[in-house]
Amino acid sequence: MTTTPTLTGLSLAQLEIFLAEMQEPRYRAKQLFAWLYKHGVSSFDEMTDLPEALRERLKSSATIGSIEAISKQSSTKDGTVKFLFTLADGNKIESVLIPPRKGSIDEEKRLTVCISTQVGCPLDCAFCATGTMGFTRNLTPGEIIGQVQEIQNIAHRPVTNIVFMGMGEPLLNYGPLMQAITIFSSEAGMGISPRRITVSTAGYADQMRRMADDGAKVKLAISLHSLHNETRTKLMPITKKHSVEEVIAAATYYFEKTKKSIMLEYILFDNLNDSHVDVKRLVKVSRHFQCRVNLIPYHSIAFTNPSGFAAGLRGSPPEKISWFSKELRDAGIPTFIRDSAGEDITAACGQLAAKKEN
Repeated sequence: MTTTPTLTGLSLAQLEIFLAEMQEPRYRAKQLFAWLYKHGVSSFDEMTDLPEALRERLKSSATIGSIEAISKQSSTKDGTVKFLFTLADGNKIESVLIPPRKGSIDEEKRLTVCISTQVGCPLDCAFCATGTMGFTRNLTPGEIIGQVQEIQNIAHRPVTNIVFMGMGEPLLNYGPLMQAITIFSSEAGMGISPRRITVSTAGYADQMRRMADDGAKVKLAISLHSLHNETRTKLMPITKKHSVEEVIAAATYYFEKTKKSIMLEYILFDNLNDSHVDVKRLVKVSRHFQCRVNLIPYHSIAFTNPSGFAAGLRGSPPEKISWFSKELRDAGIPTFIRDSAGEDITAACGQLAAKKEN
C-alpha cells in the first residue's frame, strides 16, 4: 500500500528529489519550499506561481500537513494559551503559546511558543506530567514544524521565539529536531533566528557534544535541578546513564565549541535542592562555562495522581526562592525567576500531558 507523502517537514534537497521524480525542474523545489514555510499556505491552490497543471498533480500525489489544533485553553491570568493537537495516527500532543510580559519593550512583536518533539516521554522525571504518559513515538519534522505554523495561523501573528520545552526529550529525536530547526531558521523558510531558538535537554551528554560538533547555533538549556547525583537520580532517572559530572563536562564542551552561554534550569524543591550547599555547587559549576540560571517554581502534577517519591515533592516557598536567587546573583551569576505562566490551565513548566483517545 502506497502512502501519500506529506510535504511539510521536507528539506529543500528532499523537495528537489520529490519533484525530480515528477519530472519537474529543480527550481520548482525552491518555489514549493517558500510556499510551505515562508508563506505557510494550507492548500496547493494558493501556490500561484506554480503552473495549474503541477498544482493539480500535487493535489493527487501529496498532502501539505498532518497536524490539526482540535482545542485550546486560555489562561485568565496571563494570556498563555495551551493547544491540543491531533496527529494523523490519532496520537495527541500539547504546545503552548507564551505571550510577552505586559509593558515589555517588545510586547507588540514578541511571540514565543513552547513545542513538543515526542508523543509522551521515556524519561519519567518525578516532577513532570508528560512522563506519566509513557512514550509512544518521536515526532516527524513536519509535526514539529506544524505546531508553530498552526499557532501562527490561529494567533494571526508570526512566531518570533521557539523553545523546545514541551512534551518529550528533544535530543532523543535528534535528526527530525535538527531538520525542523534548519527549516525554522532558513531565510528562504520561516526566517526565525537561531538565537531565538532554545533546545532544552535533560542531559544527554553524547547528543550535547554532537550538537556542538554539528555546528548548532541555537541556545542550549539543561534541565538540571540538582548537582548531587543521588538527589538528581531521584528526580531524573537519566542521571544513572549520564552523571552530573558527564552533563557538566558536555556543557563545557558545548560552550567551548560554540561560545554560546548555556541556560541552567533549576526547579526548587523544599528541603531537597534549595540549601546553602546547593547554591555553592551552582556557583562552582558556573566557573566551568558562561551560563545563566533560570529558577523555576514547582508546578503541581497532582492531576496525574503521582505516587512514591513524586507524590511527596513540594515547591520551595517564595521567600526561599528569593533567597536562593540573591545568593546566585551576589556570586555574579545572571539569575532569573521564571513566571508560572499558564499554571491555571496546566500549561506551566512540567504540566503538559495529552492522552490518546481509545
